[in-house]
Amino acid sequence: MKTIKFSIYMLLFISVFALISCDNKTNKDIEMYSNTWYEIINNGKLELFNETNFDKDITVIMSPENLVGIESVKNYYAEYLTGFTNINFTVKDIFGQGEKIVKHWSFAGTHTGLFFGIPATNKTVNIEGVTLVKMKNGKILQEQDFLDNMLFMQQLGIISNPENLTVITNLYDAFSKGDIPTVLSLLDPQVVWNEAEGNAYADGNPYIGPNAVLEGVFSRVGNDYEYFNLADIKLHDMSNNEVLATLRYKGKLKKNGALLDAQVAHHFSLRDGKVITFQQYVDTKQLHDVNK
Repeated sequence: MKTIKFSIYMLLFISVFALISCDNKTNKDIEMYSNTWYEIINNGKLELFNETNFDKDITVIMSPENLVGIESVKNYYAEYLTGFTNINFTVKDIFGQGEKIVKHWSFAGTHTGLFFGIPATNKTVNIEGVTLVKMKNGKILQEQDFLDNMLFMQQLGIISNPENLTVITNLYDAFSKGDIPTVLSLLDPQVVWNEAEGNAYADGNPYIGPNAVLEGVFSRVGNDYEYFNLADIKLHDMSNNEVLATLRYKGKLKKNGALLDAQVAHHFSLRDGKVITFQQYVDTKQLHDVNK
C-alpha cells in the first residue's frame, strides 16, 4: 500500500515538475520572441534576423506563396522599415502554450518611402492584427499574420473607403431637399472648395471651411435662382478616397427668367467620412450666356 502511494506521489511530482518546466520554457520563448520583434521593428535592427533568433527554415505563411528562410523574411520586413517612419510597434497581449504563441499587436507609422513598389503617400496608418507563432528549440520557426488588409490599403489611400459613395449620395440627397445644414455637416471643418474657373462664384476661390462655402456659393445660388436642381447624377468611385460625380445643373434665373441646363462634373476627396476638397467643372459658357 505504501509503495502504491509513493508511486502516485512520484507521478504527481513528475507531472507538476513537467508543467512548471514547460511554463518556464514558454515564458522564455515569449520573452525572447517579444524582445526580438520589438528591436527589429521599433529600432530597425535587421541584424537580429539570424540563426540565433530564427530557425534557418523560418516560414511566414501567406498567400499566394509562403516566405521561407531567414533572408526572405528579413527582406520582407525591411520593406516596412524603409517604407515607414515614426514607427510604433506594440505587443498589446501575448500568451502561449508549449511551443505555440499567440500575439495581439498594433503597428503605426507614416508612409514616407517606397513600400513594395508603392511610392510614398505621406499617409499615417494605424492597424492591429494577430499572429500565430510556432517556436522550435527556442527559435522562431513559423508565423502567420491575420489583419485587415483592406483597412491597411484604405489608410494608405491605395483602396478607397467603400463608404465614400454613401457620403456623397447623402450630400446630394440633402441638397435636393434644401437641407443645407446636413450638406455642410458632411464637409470637413477645413474643406477646400473651388468653383470652376470662369464661373462667377469662383471669385472667392478657394473657399475654406463650410461657412465660407455657405456664404460664397450656396447663399448666392439661392439669391440668384428661382430654382436650382441637380439632375442625372452618376457617381464614380476612384482610388485615393476620391469620387467623381457627373450630373447636370437645371435652374431658372430670377433676374431674366433664363433657363439653365448645363453639363457638370464634381471631383471630391474624402477623409474619415468628410469632404476635404471639392473641384467643380461646368459649362461656363452656358452660365455666362444665361446671365446676359
